Amino acid sequence: MASADSLGSSGTEQTSLSVPLADPGAWATAMNNLGIVPVGMPGQQLVADSVCIPGFDPGLGIIAPINPMMAGIRLVAPPPVPVELPIIKEIIHCKSCTLFPQNPNLPPPSTRERPPGCKTVFVGGLPENSSEEIIREVFDQCGDIIAIRKSKKNFCHIRFTEEFMVDKALYLSGYRMRIGSSTDKKDSGRIHVDFAQARDDLYEWECKQRLLAREERHRRKVQEDRLRPPSPPLIMHYSEHEAGQLADRLKDDGKFSEATAVLLTWIDRGEVNRRSANHFYSMIQSANSHVRRLLSEKAQHEEEMELAREHFKNAMLSILTQFEQITAVFSAATRQKAWDHFSKAQRRNIDMWRKQCEELRNAHSEEIMGIRREEEMDMSDNDDDENPCKKMRLNDSGLEAQTYALREENDSLRWQLDAYRNEVELLKQEQGKAYRAEEDHGQEHHHHLLQQTLHSMQQQLLGLQGELKRKELELEQARDQQRSLEGELSALRETLLNGLECSEMSSTEGSEKAVNGCAVVSCHAQERSVEALVPGPLRSEKEALLLGIISTFLHVHPFGANIEYLWSYIQRLDTKVSAAELERLMVRLPRMFKQEFSGVGATLEKRWKFCGFEGIQSV
Repeated sequence: MASADSLGSSGTEQTSLSVPLADPGAWATAMNNLGIVPVGMPGQQLVADSVCIPGFDPGLGIIAPINPMMAGIRLVAPPPVPVELPIIKEIIHCKSCTLFPQNPNLPPPSTRERPPGCKTVFVGGLPENSSEEIIREVFDQCGDIIAIRKSKKNFCHIRFTEEFMVDKALYLSGYRMRIGSSTDKKDSGRIHVDFAQARDDLYEWECKQRLLAREERHRRKVQEDRLRPPSPPLIMHYSEHEAGQLADRLKDDGKFSEATAVLLTWIDRGEVNRRSANHFYSMIQSANSHVRRLLSEKAQHEEEMELAREHFKNAMLSILTQFEQITAVFSAATRQKAWDHFSKAQRRNIDMWRKQCEELRNAHSEEIMGIRREEEMDMSDNDDDENPCKKMRLNDSGLEAQTYALREENDSLRWQLDAYRNEVELLKQEQGKAYRAEEDHGQEHHHHLLQQTLHSMQQQLLGLQGELKRKELELEQARDQQRSLEGELSALRETLLNGLECSEMSSTEGSEKAVNGCAVVSCHAQERSVEALVPGPLRSEKEALLLGIISTFLHVHPFGANIEYLWSYIQRLDTKVSAAELERLMVRLPRMFKQEFSGVGATLEKRWKFCGFEGIQSV
């Protein structure tokens, strides 16, 4: 059909229509009241976009305030007008026909529910002699028409390019169309415009909805990917090459955390075996080497914290000094010679300011006093004096701990040396196997790599041997220091014996003159008593056995037992043990046994009690 061929040119024809008007001013007034621009004015539309759809942007081709999915949507009403001024529809003159409005007293034409994505309208009540060209002439001003499907029963379907054009076409519903000036019934008819349901409109609307749903799913997926926590890094499988690279990364402070995670994963997977034990031992030792670095960083942070605390203390003291100065200013202002010159309002303000300043000063001073008390408590905890015997025991324990640490380090170095030797032997064996298996052109290169590896291993062995010698020298120095301390201890013990001898000689001078033979015996007894009084470790296996028996016996006697009762029990086990020997052993261990007296007068009794658990808690 010719109408279908002229779809693309309909937009250009609408601006060239011209209708002779008897009174252009009256025509313009009538069309403005109706909200339609009259035909015949070049470059203007039949119905304004702002009247049908407020907020419509023709350049974008979308409807801002209308959603076709909203239930019960109808035509957008024209701009509100006063009730006393109803809209009066005027006659519309076209080139081939004339449109007459319906009676304003009649109700407006009814419409069906708008289908989603509707772009097609139903036009009924057309004149019998109407053609497709006349229908296109009337409705072409509403927008671009895609197709017109006319029926023989005086109705047609018009499909527009956009949805908002349907709203413009609905404004022509109710008009009576007359073709030319004929009065024949076949040339006139009252047109009715309503929404039409078309498969093409529904299909395009569903495609658009699916596109929007895909965009929404894509947006949600992008949002979920952005909020999803990052995946953990992949851990490579164990191999000797990867183990060598991991050992280098373990030595780097920046890559230590990642390398430690890989090492932990390998160990959990069970990659440690007899062949790879040396590699894992070297990597574990590399991880242990970071302990000193961490301790130094901790010490540095503690030092920074102390500096910050000192700075805070100085700042608080400065603030307190300024508070004192402000308080002194208020005190000077409240004196009689200055106070009488202020007004009542000024005195009230000064008094309020002085009270606030004093409260703030008192709170600040209490805070500073609390800081000082905490510092004094820390100082008192750190500056507790210890007796000489305890200091000597601490020095001995420190030397023993240092000696034990040096021995452990020496053993560790020896084990590492053995591990390197085993690794060199494995490399030699692998070199022999590879030498027999590989071809001639790759033998020289592999041999060169093995020589470089052996050279590096030899250098490491030499370094470990030097470090081993240095640790042995440190161990010898520690032993010499221990021997010197033991000499000092023996000298101190001799000094103590001499002091006891002098005191005993001064008190028993007469008895020594009378009995010369007994003096030698008393000296030996004093030496034994001093040795018994001086606390010290066990000297024989027999003393250890006696210590266990005495501890068990006294533990089941919570109220203690005298030395005769204890000696009678031990006599059943060993008849050579004397009560004095048992008493000397218990006197040498004051942290395990204590002596108490019970009774009064003739019933006074000396009892020994076991206090080993109390000694453990006090250490």
